[in-house]
Formats: sequence, C-alpha cells, structure tokens
Amino acid sequence: MQPLAIPEWKWDSISMDFVSGLPRTSKNFEAIWVIVDRLTKSAHFIPIRMDYPLERLAELYIEKIVSLHGIPSSIVSDRDPRFTSKFWED
Repeated sequence: MQPLAIPEWKWDSISMDFVSGLPRTSKNFEAIWVIVDRLTKSAHFIPIRMDYPLERLAELYIEKIVSLHGIPSSIVSDRDPRFTSKFWED
C-alpha cells in the first residue's frame, strides 16, 4: 500500500466516512457524515439517518459540498457500498 499524494489545491481531494451508532436526535438523525478536505483538514459534519437512500446522500453532497467547494478530483473512502455506487463514478 502506498501513501496518498498530498493534494495541491484545497477541496480537490476529500475523504469521507460515517460515524454511526449515535443516539437518535429529536429530528431522527442517528449518524454523522464526515467529509474532510485532505489538504487543509477542514471538515463538514452532516447529520444523517442511516436509512437515507443514495439519492438523498447525493442531494446532501451537492448541497453541502459541491455548492461550496466544487467537484473534487478524488474521493477517498473506506469502500462503503454507499461510496462505491454508480453515482460517484458519473
């Protein structure tokens, strides 16, 4: 396994993961979707429900990340099936 190259621009390469198993909130959120810029380490913490369909996650991604930072050239994840679907390839 080789280390990842250091990104040249902020929000050009991101990593994402879920923090789950949290107590349910009054708005029924039970997890946090963590999206981190690999260069600056700045992050977004998005409350979610684990039963959100891929379409809802895609909407949140566009609303919370793409609208602010543009489309990254690379995304690093732990191979969670939600991150390896066709949406992320298109």
